Amino acid sequence: MAAVLRERAVDAQLEEFATGTPTAAAAARAIGCERSQIVKSIVFVCDGAAVLALVPGHLRADERKVAAAVDAGYARMAGPAEVLAATGFGPGAVAPFPVTHVSRVLVEHELLRQETVWIGAGSPRHMAGLAPLDLVRLANAVPADLAQS
Repeated sequence: MAAVLRERAVDAQLEEFATGTPTAAAAARAIGCERSQIVKSIVFVCDGAAVLALVPGHLRADERKVAAAVDAGYARMAGPAEVLAATGFGPGAVAPFPVTHVSRVLVEHELLRQETVWIGAGSPRHMAGLAPLDLVRLANAVPADLAQS
């Protein structure tokens, strides 16, 4: 993660937390920000392909909307082994980039309204804060309506 940020000249704040940040609520408390600024990186299996959905910490992803965004017949949340295989990161530590076996990355529109968003940085104890447009660029993400109503 840090290497990608340096290589792409992204102004980001990388933080390590002794207690870990396993949930959006815990991450927001540790950072001192709103849950809406925390990015949940959720892997879905859509017609057999791994899709990464980036959703604000205070919202839930809607499987139907994820499937529609990639023109798939179905979407289901990936299991722990599928998450690791698709992203190279374990559940609770998924960074939105670099991900090697993900067919598409989607980002909920609401994240684009934030000044800074906080992403998982590859371990349960590390997070990085960056501008939403940098996140979109680095993850090659497509904005979409992904959240439950």
